[in-house]
Amino acid sequence: MDFKKASAYIERLYEKRKLTKKQYIETTELKEFGTVVDDDVARMLQVLITLVRPRKILEIGTSVGFSTVSMAKVIKQYGGKIVTVEIDRDVARQAVKNFEREGVKEQIEVRIGDARAIISSMNEEFDLIFQDVGDKKLYGEMLEDYIRVLKPGGVLLAEDTLFPVFDFGSDFSDLTQMCEALDIFNKKIADCPQFESTLLPIGDGLTVAVKRIC
Repeated sequence: MDFKKASAYIERLYEKRKLTKKQYIETTELKEFGTVVDDDVARMLQVLITLVRPRKILEIGTSVGFSTVSMAKVIKQYGGKIVTVEIDRDVARQAVKNFEREGVKEQIEVRIGDARAIISSMNEEFDLIFQDVGDKKLYGEMLEDYIRVLKPGGVLLAEDTLFPVFDFGSDFSDLTQMCEALDIFNKKIADCPQFESTLLPIGDGLTVAVKRIC
């Protein structure tokens, strides 16, 4: 199958949606921020949340909040909440402005700081975790904490997990390290007895893992 052709066809089908990555970025005042998810990943988040109906979501890596808003628009319908963690205070401030603009501020709590410190001290549980943090080493390093705060039957989602098969060229040493970290995480998840998982070839790769009940 021609994936580029298939992807273009799919995007044409959904081009009339009101919330798109392009529109969201264009209406964001701040122009220097970390990457946000692609439209196909945002739609998948909304489909999974509609299916699972999580009451409480943990997001690691807010950026300017495109993925956060995508999820919040679904959980707003039934009273769910999102805790989102962002290390950059200026970026988090812009995200909050975006939440207000999109009418979902009440569904979202922003915690600013290092994700390792914040999540390691958590004693609350979540129904769904979505991670898209810039420092990909955290994916594998924080897996035990994710397992601890994720309820049995809960869903762990991880963005950018197909980076290890992308060809970024030899000039990008940081990306090489990122790919190595993601490869370590992918192998951990694939072999983890606590999860039933798969890696979907959408966006830059989306891992979907369900924590086993027993």
